[in-house]
Amino acid sequence: MFVGKSMTRKVITIDKDANVLTAKDKIEKFRIRHLPVVEEGNRLIGIVTDRDIRSAYPSSLLNNGDREEEVKKLSAIKVRDIMTPHPVTVSPSCTIQDVLLLMQQKYVGAFPVVDEKGLLKGIISIRDLIRAFITVLGIEEPGTLLCILVEEKVGQLKKIVDAITEEKISFGSVLVARHWEKGKRAVFPYLLTVNVGHVKRKLKNMGYTLLDPMEWYMDQLPKT
Repeated sequence: MFVGKSMTRKVITIDKDANVLTAKDKIEKFRIRHLPVVEEGNRLIGIVTDRDIRSAYPSSLLNNGDREEEVKKLSAIKVRDIMTPHPVTVSPSCTIQDVLLLMQQKYVGAFPVVDEKGLLKGIISIRDLIRAFITVLGIEEPGTLLCILVEEKVGQLKKIVDAITEEKISFGSVLVARHWEKGKRAVFPYLLTVNVGHVKRKLKNMGYTLLDPMEWYMDQLPKT
């Protein structure tokens, strides 16, 4: 899946010469956390986050917004004074997998999406990625997640898919993850049914080990 198909296209932006109060109002009004800063032609030059704005506000004003003197001082602070210039961006042709890895590396929750000319085309956030993966995984429909331990060799996934398909059960998705035991993989089929008792018995009779998906850990052994 490409970023251009999953990003939010209608982006709330702000000018670098706007003051911090305006930026705070926009973030609160539209319930967003990232505010791209653009200049003429929608060219991206920076980004302001809700954290940047909180850092610019004195704690007394955050708790009490009617202190005229402090409000006056804040009105003199411009977006250009607190924004992050030249933020990390992604292209519409990037994949959502690329974005997930980049978010993990950069510790940020959203990236502006720009074209080859540096023009803002959208923004992609954790929320957009969650929505995309919900669609890909098919988990908006009721179903059951299984976890099947298999040997790491060609043909295992086909055997499992064929065995389940023979039972006239539809798949929401199938994921394959690494396992802590060398030479093993874990297969996670999401089945669009809650009646999976006979499927589990069939898979066990085929020699597969079924694990509890709720006990799965990506970075450590499950509890025994």
